[in-house]
Amino acid sequence: MEKYRAKKLDDIAGQEQVTERLKAYVKVGNFPNLLFTGSPGTGKTSCALCMAREIFGENWHGNFKEWNASDTRGIDVVRNEIKQYANTKPLGQYEFKIAFLDECDALTSDAQAALRRTMEKYSSNCKFILSCNWLSKIIEPISSRCAVYRFKGVNPEAMKQRLSYIAKKENLTIGEASLDSIVYVSEGDMRKAVGTLEVASLMGKNITVDSIYKSSGLARREDIRNFIETCLSGNYMSAFEKLDILMIMEGLSAQDLLTQIFKETMILNVKDKTKVDIVDITGETDFRISEGANERIQMRWFVAKLGVIGKLVT
Repeated sequence: MEKYRAKKLDDIAGQEQVTERLKAYVKVGNFPNLLFTGSPGTGKTSCALCMAREIFGENWHGNFKEWNASDTRGIDVVRNEIKQYANTKPLGQYEFKIAFLDECDALTSDAQAALRRTMEKYSSNCKFILSCNWLSKIIEPISSRCAVYRFKGVNPEAMKQRLSYIAKKENLTIGEASLDSIVYVSEGDMRKAVGTLEVASLMGKNITVDSIYKSSGLARREDIRNFIETCLSGNYMSAFEKLDILMIMEGLSAQDLLTQIFKETMILNVKDKTKVDIVDITGETDFRISEGANERIQMRWFVAKLGVIGKLVT
């Protein structure tokens, strides 16, 4: 559903605080170097593209170039391609061109140091827009030369509104429960939300909760909650059976399952101390699996530990 990508800043969902400030730059036709930071799918790339469209008009491609730093992360790209682009004059009557570096937190330290010098030397000829997921991975000399904008996860209401708009345009039927399910699986990532809707639409025009969870590769929230409660009750054989259904029949990996368990633990109707104990065991199990331990054995250990925690509570 690429055709529903935002074409102007007003179309960016759930980032009004950022877009209002960016529109002020567009209005005057100039801006400082910018650094967008935030989780994936929150509109960072879309904002950069929309700014280029609104400043340069229909011929925006001539004065806008994008690099994905996760693909070209070495110093040679900065010294050659980016430097050469920044050094050339903009097309038309414009005073500057835009260089957009997506996922620039993947750049090596040497590449970032070279980029700092390029940004400084060609500041009058080329404006830089940098995008990253982790601001802590950007060296201080670069972040201090940019106006930093933090993109928060897209709030549920803005996400539902945009998804309902897309569903209407595509003649899809989607209810409130299905929208809530997409919000749950996407975790503030608008790109993931639209992708989930697209995959679910391939199963039929009527978007159901079941089709959404099948599209996302996750288990239903109620199944996860029921699994945790069964573990805490000490009914081990039933808990092992539910675990096999989730991992074998539904095909969830142990780490995906643990991630969902962590999310559901936060809203369980149990004491805070119990939540802390569950999170502790969840983290320990995830660490063991990431170190190469057998998934099924570790998940059964997890079930056993939750049973012990449940007995201590009662």
